[in-house]
This record gives sequence, structure tokens and C-alpha cells, in this order.
Amino acid sequence: SLCFPQKLWRMLESSRFQSVWWSEGGKCVAINKDLFKEEVLGRAGPQRLFDTQKMKIFMQQLNAYGFSKTERDDQRSASLPEFLAEEGAVSAHSQILYYYNPCFNRAHPWLLERCMRR
Repeated sequence: SLCFPQKLWRMLESSRFQSVWWSEGGKCVAINKDLFKEEVLGRAGPQRLFDTQKMKIFMQQLNAYGFSKTERDDQRSASLPEFLAEEGAVSAHSQILYYYNPCFNRAHPWLLERCMRR
């Protein structure tokens, strides 16, 4: 089975999930909190992706693997789909969480192996 960062990476690279995406040019993970609870953490049985169904525990996992919560930069995303996803999330008044880890970067997939539990 995949470790936590590998599962997260696969989700971000998949088009099946609307609640989580690469932000800030592939340097941050953006999570639509409400949708993520429903779409990802709400899964049960063999469809379940993570060992928890609680957002708080999921965020603790992010922290355990060296992710830090960050505020979104004022700059807008360069890619149109990313921009539209962020605009849509903001307009829906959803809470978007942004997490950064220097070893979790879309442009540098080989760094993923350095993304270890503290």
C-alpha cells in the first residue's frame, strides 16, 4: 500500500477529485475543506483512501509529513483550470486550505521520496 504522501500525490494527479488540487504552480496543495470531507473522507469500505474520516486527523497527518499550512499568495494561478477552481471555491464561500512542503512539488516528483513522517 502507498504511504500518505504518495496517496495524496496520486489524488492531485487524478482528475477524479474536485476537492483537492495543485495550487501556486504546483508548489502547494489546495483543499476545499467541505467538499474534501464529503468526497474523500466520507468514503467507506474498499473505496476509503485514508485511515481516517476526520478532517482534523487528516490535517495532523499533513503536519506529521512536514506540510505546513500557508496563506494563499495574492498572485493568481497561472493555469486557467487552477484559476477557475480557486475562483469557484472562493465564490462558494468554501474554506480553502493551502499546505506547503518543500519536498512535495509537482515539478520535482523525485523529491517525494524525501517526504517522510517526522
